[in-house]
Amino acid sequence: MTRARIAGGTAALLLFALLVALGLVAARLLRNPDSEPDATASPAVARSPATSAKAHQGFLYGRVTTRSGAAYEGRLRFGGDEEAFWGDYFNGFKEENPWAGDVPPERLTESRPVTVLGVEITRRKRQLNLGRPFMARFGDVRRIEPSGRELLVTLKSGTEFVLNRFDADDFADGVRVWDDEQGVVDLGERRIRAIELLPTADLEATPDRLHGTVGTAHGSFTGFVQWDRQFGVGSDELQGRTADGELSLRFDAIRTIARDSADSAQVTLRDGREFVLSGTRAAGRGNRGVYVDDARYGRVLVSWEAFERLDFAGGDGSGPAYDDFPPGQALSGTVTTRTGSRLTGRLVFDLDESETTETLDAPAGGVDYTIPFGLVASIEPPDQEECDSGRGVSVALHSGELLQLDCAGDLTPSNPGMLIFVNGSETTEFVPWAEVARIALDLPAVRVPVRR
Repeated sequence: MTRARIAGGTAALLLFALLVALGLVAARLLRNPDSEPDATASPAVARSPATSAKAHQGFLYGRVTTRSGAAYEGRLRFGGDEEAFWGDYFNGFKEENPWAGDVPPERLTESRPVTVLGVEITRRKRQLNLGRPFMARFGDVRRIEPSGRELLVTLKSGTEFVLNRFDADDFADGVRVWDDEQGVVDLGERRIRAIELLPTADLEATPDRLHGTVGTAHGSFTGFVQWDRQFGVGSDELQGRTADGELSLRFDAIRTIARDSADSAQVTLRDGREFVLSGTRAAGRGNRGVYVDDARYGRVLVSWEAFERLDFAGGDGSGPAYDDFPPGQALSGTVTTRTGSRLTGRLVFDLDESETTETLDAPAGGVDYTIPFGLVASIEPPDQEECDSGRGVSVALHSGELLQLDCAGDLTPSNPGMLIFVNGSETTEFVPWAEVARIALDLPAVRVPVRR
């Protein structure tokens, strides 16, 4: 055999091996677009079966049935590239307030001053706005089902919420399903008959979840992160403008993002390269903030105005599994009024939240806190005059930490107040927010999980 023939055979074998390798990569991309390789991405790390299971457990998983009768089961991501984990929140707007009927109608009005040239000439009464947004972690949800103009959401506890389907909600953008047999399928809301959420099965391939520490002038927050409230996995891309033009960077190639100016951010890659980015999603007013799943509080949203720096670091898997979220329990505790009366029993906060898995939502220092009530030990609101002068609301957590939150969000003076089912009976007492001196909440019998 001549040297030329040997060289030709070797070249053919090398070409064949290269084609096989490319075919495997292509097959993987078709099966899971989130795992697309990139020159700037971190190298893949081999995982043991135990580590692999932990890496997968935090991803949304379920069965989607269509109106045509087809069923798709697998990993889910709402909107195609948005909510992807059990600790993410499903948002909507409630069709009606079921607690309003337990309050005397005359207590559901408020008096507002009418002024002319700064002088009050009369007062006008109007009905309180009892419309309420809906928020629930996907880990607390069992089923989502559209019906005409309504959207029925059933929690693990069995509690059902009827939402207005055509108000803003996370169902409107549809859902992407990674079905093992049928591939990746995007289903629009009008095709969906029901979504049943299930414990996550072992998944063949998933992107890495972003984890890090966000620094602000008032402290830092550590946990899983989502940039611009949306980008939470390594294969997502940060897009912006540099002095040389448009640039897209995979998040798993980024080491830090730091505030550079009111409208720009300095991005440092893992290989040491640095870029100054501007643009809607990268920096400035268009940036909607950074979610951080800090175990102390549940979830916080750091606004761009408060943001100073994000340092990415390796996380421990993909977060809590579906079964790590136990069914919610009824809120219970004691309400002390400003006259010294004490009322104990089942509680409804803000004529809205009634379970431990629902959340207390309020800001402080440019950071919005979303705290499951199961973590809250007590709430002490100031009176109206103190609130107007800038004094915050004292919120103590069962961990022992004390927060000073602004008189805003769920803690605004327009909060209707507290409904108390006294001593477990059907008899209710209503205490307007202005008359609440302190709310002491019982510790849940089962610890409420937070995203780790």
